[in-house]
Amino acid sequence: MKILVINGPNLNMLGIREPAIYGTNTYQDLCDMVEAEANRLGVEVELFQSNHEGALVDAIQAAFGDANGIVINPGAYTHTSVALLDAVKTVGIPTVEVHISDPDTREEFRRISYIRQGCVATIKGHGLKGYLEAMELLVQRKFL
Repeated sequence: MKILVINGPNLNMLGIREPAIYGTNTYQDLCDMVEAEANRLGVEVELFQSNHEGALVDAIQAAFGDANGIVINPGAYTHTSVALLDAVKTVGIPTVEVHISDPDTREEFRRISYIRQGCVATIKGHGLKGYLEAMELLVQRKFL
């Protein structure tokens, strides 16, 4: 089994960007955690991060026929990108939306998620551990 973990804009700045909201762990810390969890679960993992919407769409499309599951934190594109939703729906790969913070407790505009409509589950507000929960959910195929 192969899981693609996609991170959108500004997630490469973890540890620097608003540590009171996103914590002090770095993007490399997140990557290390995800790789360790993949080893524990016995799955292959590919990590991808971009600040560009089209690159995220390209990564989702490239997963077709290659990945069995996607974990995605679209960052700010959560609230604006129909293109990401369309890409997830197009490839038909079980996808879990992850957010480090809980967008529902933040600014009103963050409560809207376009991509959620194409996802099998959403994990929010669990910090970086939410990624690990999403991976386990995909491996166990227990979609909420």
